[in-house]
Amino acid sequence: MTRHPVIRNPVLPGFHPDPSILRVGADYYLATSTFEWYPGVRVHHSTDLVHWRTLGGILTERRLLDLTGAGDSCGVWAPDLSYVDGQFHLVYTDVSSFASGYWDPQNYLITAPTPTGPWSDPVVLHGRGFDASLFHDEDGTSWLLSMTADWRPGRNRFAGIQIQQYDRAARKLVGSEQHIFTGTPVGVTEGPHIYRKDGWYYLLVAEGGTSWEHQAIMARSRTLLGPYEPDPAGALISSYHRPDLTMQKAGHGSLVATPDGHWYLAHLVGRPYSQRGACVLGRETAIQQVSWEPGEWPRVDGGIPADVVPAPPGAAPVAQDPGPAPVDHDDFDAPVLGLDWSTLRRPATPDWVDLSARPSHLRIHGGQSPVGLQRPSLVARRVTAQNCSLETTMQFTPANYRQLAGITAYYNTRNWHYAYVTADDDGCPVLEVLSCDTGERTEHPACRTRLDGIDRIGLRVVFDQATIRFAYTSPATTGWCELPVELDATILSDEHAARTAPGEPEVWGFTGAMAGLWVQDLGADGGYADFDSATYRTL
Repeated sequence: MTRHPVIRNPVLPGFHPDPSILRVGADYYLATSTFEWYPGVRVHHSTDLVHWRTLGGILTERRLLDLTGAGDSCGVWAPDLSYVDGQFHLVYTDVSSFASGYWDPQNYLITAPTPTGPWSDPVVLHGRGFDASLFHDEDGTSWLLSMTADWRPGRNRFAGIQIQQYDRAARKLVGSEQHIFTGTPVGVTEGPHIYRKDGWYYLLVAEGGTSWEHQAIMARSRTLLGPYEPDPAGALISSYHRPDLTMQKAGHGSLVATPDGHWYLAHLVGRPYSQRGACVLGRETAIQQVSWEPGEWPRVDGGIPADVVPAPPGAAPVAQDPGPAPVDHDDFDAPVLGLDWSTLRRPATPDWVDLSARPSHLRIHGGQSPVGLQRPSLVARRVTAQNCSLETTMQFTPANYRQLAGITAYYNTRNWHYAYVTADDDGCPVLEVLSCDTGERTEHPACRTRLDGIDRIGLRVVFDQATIRFAYTSPATTGWCELPVELDATILSDEHAARTAPGEPEVWGFTGAMAGLWVQDLGADGGYADFDSATYRTL
């Protein structure tokens, strides 16, 4: 039995913020931010806005992106995907720091004939602000937009939107920068995109910051360089005054038209576990229907995000019964990591992510400690549901206490839970659990289990809404053994990661919870662990 197709939000659950949506012919693409994770800029594909599949990440190598030393929630912010001259154009910002309002953003542009490459070497653009995007005008010119960063104490650090012409043939910026919009009193003006329609230039921006006050607003002008006047009706979309909605933080987004002229808005949202509580899944991507009459302002129904949205005409019917929740099993038989895996701060190169040394195994060579910013060895995937699990089978023989390997529920260097095998002082392998909350580590002695003579073990992490549990299985057990501790999942959230300093704006986290396989070799003695398989389930 089938039913009329609808878009069920979020279309990209889990850590998928700042969506840039693009249509080329009958194909839609969504590009999202990845911050300190490789591959940089995840891209998804659809033909109907309803069903999406990942194409993986674009920035797969240090030639395109070097995240060595990137701080928590630094790295790739707000990519922009566009198409002109038969080429996909990707603009992305690599943010080095956002302490004290400096950001140190560097913008780059790469091109490719397809969204899966091959991608050109980066063109180095300006570093005056982040959230850069390209607008290709009807006269054949291209223009680079971004927010304007002002580091000076006492000034507006989000100093409006700037524009500068980009010469596609010369592959460089030309002319001078010009400021075209200062924003509204809401402030924190960022994420600009321009659309030309019915003799108007429409400027879509995000405002209000990345939390509950977030929103998207539209301004317009008869000329590209302004002045731009904001929509007198207020925000195009926001959840701020509706804390009862499933999806909060509605804002930063971009627009797309279907082949027959129907408009849709892709935008970020967050789904808190309690009213304005922690959004453990991070900032996600949703899609809304937009009505846009000729010469008028675009409108989202009610100006709020809807959980279910009518699909475009022609979308394929979907099954009335979607069937059981999906299970994603990886036997590590492929020569490269699967598309849903990400690696922290360094690309998945064979020197530490080895899929050939042992057939049907992932060998992870140990890296730095949990606070290391240069060579961590973490292979992880996004947590996409409040109830889910990741389990793995691991073979590991630690030489000493400096070698650890296991499974983790991870947010950033300061917030994580970790069940791992290491060596006791007498050399016997031992299973332990360690948590880190805002940089403070806590041991869980009740979980400590000696593994005399055991070098192969199953490990599982379960996300049960706001609770995390670990379990193990081995030749010495019958089935899974739950470890006797319940851990707080909400520390793995943007809200919990937020930090304040006197005289400075609140510094948020921007990513989302990950579940992964983690290996440390703190003495750099050549330690590694072999993972036979990994299975992710939504429960």
